[in-house]
Amino acid sequence: MAKIDYQVLLDNALKSVVKDALIHAQINGLGDGTHFFITFKTRAPGVVLPDFLRIRYPDIMTIVLQYSYNNLHVSDKEFGVQLTFDGRPFFIRVPFSALVEFKDPSVDFMLTFHPKGVAAADNDMELPLEEKPDTVPIPAGLFHWTISEKTGNKKMGSHPIF
Repeated sequence: MAKIDYQVLLDNALKSVVKDALIHAQINGLGDGTHFFITFKTRAPGVVLPDFLRIRYPDIMTIVLQYSYNNLHVSDKEFGVQLTFDGRPFFIRVPFSALVEFKDPSVDFMLTFHPKGVAAADNDMELPLEEKPDTVPIPAGLFHWTISEKTGNKKMGSHPIF
């Protein structure tokens, strides 16, 4: 009979905290100094990020969601976000199974995860964007919020399944 792996159960429960925090940021934005440091395994299955970042960070990478991020999308199993690297915007996608650490220093909050051995990902996909800053490849299957810069009004949209 297989033993109960309490570490896996605990990691899964805590990843739902990360998911809920990201959903809150997706809907409400980040304010009052709130910012997230998210560390993940760059070669975990399902991680999508530009090749030059995978070369620069061959094992783990930390991203910061604070001021310069766009198009945050959260699903049950992963999140995606547009970040700027070397002056160019890229959409990256990170499954929750790839998480190593989640921090919100504004409230002195941190979670550490214990991902099992991770095989090399076979999805080294670079996603350069057009010159238009608002043109972003958006993964399917997610709800997203568009916030008007003039009025601050929010409008929810959706995309087909991932």
